[in-house]
Amino acid sequence: MATASDTIRLVVFNARFSESQAKNVVEYIDSAIGMSDSIGDEAAYVFAAQLYSSIGFGKSLQNAFNQAITELMLEGIPEETTPKLYSKKNVTPNEIILVQPEL
Repeated sequence: MATASDTIRLVVFNARFSESQAKNVVEYIDSAIGMSDSIGDEAAYVFAAQLYSSIGFGKSLQNAFNQAITELMLEGIPEETTPKLYSKKNVTPNEIILVQPEL
């Protein structure tokens, strides 16, 4: 990731106990999401689907992350504290827009 860091803006570690990888990788890339505990298949699916959908609609990374957490709660999946968002120093997830949808 360090060699391609100028093109990678987000890495999502969807494996259990991947929070430390997310914390470490933001030394090289703008942002990362890791899991603080094991995450169930349904929770991982719901979280990822909402995260990527929100990103695709042009939401900021912070907004997309928040919407994905909210979707877990709306679905009654009690794992909303498992995903953790990290960013590089001097990078604000509210300012990261990964997709600019066409109007």
